[in-house]
Amino acid sequence: MRGIRRAVASGDLVRLRTGWFAIASHDPTVADAVRAGGALACVSALKWHGLWVPPGYPDTHVRRARTGAGIRPGCAAFGGVRAVVEAVDPAPWALACAVRCMRAEDWVATCDSYFHLTGTSADDLVAALGRPGPAVRRLLGRTDARSESGTESIVRLRLLALGYAVVVQPTVVGVGRVDLRIGKLLLECDGRQYHSDVAAFAKDRARDRRAVIDGWITMRLTYDDVLFGWDETLQDIRAITAAGRHRIRGGRVANALARSLDRADEC
Repeated sequence: MRGIRRAVASGDLVRLRTGWFAIASHDPTVADAVRAGGALACVSALKWHGLWVPPGYPDTHVRRARTGAGIRPGCAAFGGVRAVVEAVDPAPWALACAVRCMRAEDWVATCDSYFHLTGTSADDLVAALGRPGPAVRRLLGRTDARSESGTESIVRLRLLALGYAVVVQPTVVGVGRVDLRIGKLLLECDGRQYHSDVAAFAKDRARDRRAVIDGWITMRLTYDDVLFGWDETLQDIRAITAAGRHRIRGGRVANALARSLDRADEC
């Protein structure tokens, strides 16, 4: 204790609350959550862990194990109260809280990010969380660890909800893996931090040209197209699908597209 008192006096440690200290170069958001009597949790913890979280959740989310007079309860996970033993909740616990605070579509997309980054599955998350109810299990049934970006997850979920037959991460010979496919319409969903270097830009355009040569239709969707301009984006997709331009018709077209599809990746 004497060493801790000296470290606090020298500024090497910062006292946050009884029994909790932070080094001088601490994360201020995490420190605020600890000072508030809990841990950084829910959506805030998911961001801290580096998972994809869509915009619209600016508040700091705190989980407290216990509350008293004048103390707000904060976020709560399903499955009962858990002790606060770390300054930041582990990602599974954060997801268990966030299912109450996030829109269903957003939560599923964030789960996709978790599964993709960690190599885990929905069954692994269920095991970590205990016994989630049927509503949570239904949401987990909509996840897909193959999705490589949050925008891709959102587009997949919205198109499936509209009844489109969506293929996730198909491989097209000469083009490579693409994000989503509806018939012969290839959808590429760029994230917010989409690459800007010349080589990557040129490679994408070469992929698009090859896709057109082989008979595919390519549509690139930006982060803003998906999250802030979806109505207009959906109109553009429907302009192709409503007219049936995405359908694989005719033996010659079907054979040409079949040759450029990696069938093993479709199984």
